Amino acid sequence: MKLNSGGIDRIIRIIAGLALLAWAGIFHGPVWAFIGILPLATGIIGWCPAYPILGINTCKK
Repeated sequence: MKLNSGGIDRIIRIIAGLALLAWAGIFHGPVWAFIGILPLATGIIGWCPAYPILGINTCKK
């Protein structure tokens, strides 16, 4: 697995994931907000499974 998410992309994913999880967990938001686990995980790992399918790579080479 090569990295395919760049720095800004990863930061946005981590912030969005944490915001969704906080909304669901702390602020008693809707259950679907737990989907924040996905952007959080892809932001931490640095690899998005959809990017190769779409031919996207935001990681500098």
